[in-house]
Amino acid sequence: MKSRSALGWLPILTAALAVALLLSLLAGSLTLSPAELLAVLLGRSESPTHAAIVLKIRLPRALLAALVGAALGASGSAFQAVLRNPLADPYILGVSGGAALGAVAALTLGFSSPLLLPAAAFAGACGALLLVYWIARAHRGSPHTLILSGVMVGSLASALLLFLLWMAPADPVRTAVFWLAGNLALADVGWLPWAALWTGLAFCGLWAQSGALDLLTQGEETAADLGLEVGRARLLLFAAAGALTAAAVALAGLVGFVGLTVPHVARLLWGASHRHLLPASALLGAAFLVLADALARTLLAPAEIPVGVVTALLGAPFFLYLLRRQQGRNE
Repeated sequence: MKSRSALGWLPILTAALAVALLLSLLAGSLTLSPAELLAVLLGRSESPTHAAIVLKIRLPRALLAALVGAALGASGSAFQAVLRNPLADPYILGVSGGAALGAVAALTLGFSSPLLLPAAAFAGACGALLLVYWIARAHRGSPHTLILSGVMVGSLASALLLFLLWMAPADPVRTAVFWLAGNLALADVGWLPWAALWTGLAFCGLWAQSGALDLLTQGEETAADLGLEVGRARLLLFAAAGALTAAAVALAGLVGFVGLTVPHVARLLWGASHRHLLPASALLGAAFLVLADALARTLLAPAEIPVGVVTALLGAPFFLYLLRRQQGRNE
């Protein structure tokens, strides 16, 4: 299975994403039949309500969920390789803490528009990434140092976040808590071109370094002996994977476990070569988050569960399995 070509698995994963998108368009407090959905997509629907729900609400949200899931899945694969830790995920480097701090700071100051909130979260995430890399570089930037730096920056951001929540009025606190749990309800079709462009560029930058990822999984000394400039490669990978994570958090809030669980499943399907693993993780991450968001909108309809809660409920048992498996190997 692991030796199959990329083209052998690409149609399957693409079809899985397409099915997930269709199910997402059907799901919600107002259930549509497949015939009604087809009529809307073909422009033949006689119900303006159905057309507005599908084209202006569900479709932009499903596409944004796919972009966020793809970004988290691909960045998770990269971080696990760079840090040489199968339990690493995109949030281990303090990106989530920085993004949350930026978003809550904007809410506290009264900047709660759908445009400014993601911008503030993205700025916070990028700031956290720069701080982590600056600290790690001062200590030679080893994977162990990167993890410790990320934990430290994340803890600092969490402390400042709690302070802001304590000082903020009630309304911004409620909005912030909902966003922190993972939220795609603010999806806007106007975000799609920019989100797709940023995610596509960052993914291409990451995929261009897939050979470096393969070498880094063998260890830094081995990679250096094989001609890889380890410091430069780690910086490029760190920037590309961090940019993907920052964009995902800015768009959807804190959606955990996607970047942890999806790369492991993709690795079982496509093997350890990152030339195949990165697109596999992106497609699987996209399909997973689209389905998770559909569940979030239907389980307690018309009420909505934050999508981060759904991914945590689905991903936490898998994380415990990975943890026990890792402990068994170390014994």
